[in-house]
Amino acid sequence: MNPEEKKCCGTDNCNRGCHSKHSHKVLKVVGVLLAIYLAVLSVKQLKSIAYVGINPQQSHTISVDGTGDAVAIPDIATLSFSVTETAKTVADAQAQATKKVNATISALKSSGIAEKDIQTTSYNINPHYEYQNSVCSSNGICPPSKSIVTGYDVSQSTDVKARDLKKVGDLLTLIGSNGVQNVSGPSFSVDNPDVTQVEARAKAINNAKTKAEVLAKALGVHIVRVVSFSETGNTPYPVRYDMMMAGAASTKSAPVTPEISVGQQKVTSNVSITYEIE
Repeated sequence: MNPEEKKCCGTDNCNRGCHSKHSHKVLKVVGVLLAIYLAVLSVKQLKSIAYVGINPQQSHTISVDGTGDAVAIPDIATLSFSVTETAKTVADAQAQATKKVNATISALKSSGIAEKDIQTTSYNINPHYEYQNSVCSSNGICPPSKSIVTGYDVSQSTDVKARDLKKVGDLLTLIGSNGVQNVSGPSFSVDNPDVTQVEARAKAINNAKTKAEVLAKALGVHIVRVVSFSETGNTPYPVRYDMMMAGAASTKSAPVTPEISVGQQKVTSNVSITYEIE
């Protein structure tokens, strides 16, 4: 306390001044402490924001893989055929191709194929070129060769779904008997592959669970719950048998119905499961 403060000490005015200065000092200290507290709180909040949306790594976990297979019997066969006709004009080529395609589609419908299962996949018109060499003149000058349009190719491709697999061989014979020279298939597939996929997944999960239980017992721990799950696998894929039927309509002998084997398709599911343990 300076001399002036000592001089006024004991008076009312002096006491009020001393109390005022003391209050300012207390407020300053409180302000500093409050600022430090807010700074620490802000740092914690910023750290917590950095982890938003991030799953914390489990410290007590085990991970196992599982595999499961399921067999599906195909119930749909897809046949493809195409018709290509060439004529000097587009109209003539179209008329020839349309006549053959329409006759084939009409025969397919009569055999029991639904209209929804017949789909045109492509229709193309292309000029047919022929290259001609120019005749050289007597003085040895040879003009360049040139190509001229001699006609037009019109082609139409169609996919046909057969839901009665016993008729696939008859359908191939039917298509060929209508003068169609390009036939491919059948391509076998499963109409509802999800059922087989669910079966394969269930087997894969059980396989992984069995592995986890054996591992937990060996480690002397207990499985608490599933922490994460992932799956990879494949759905039934079409099995295709390619064949070409050339000139089936031109043969005089009765066409022979091919024997078609449907076979089966395998679906595999691979899962990875992480369990929390204690």
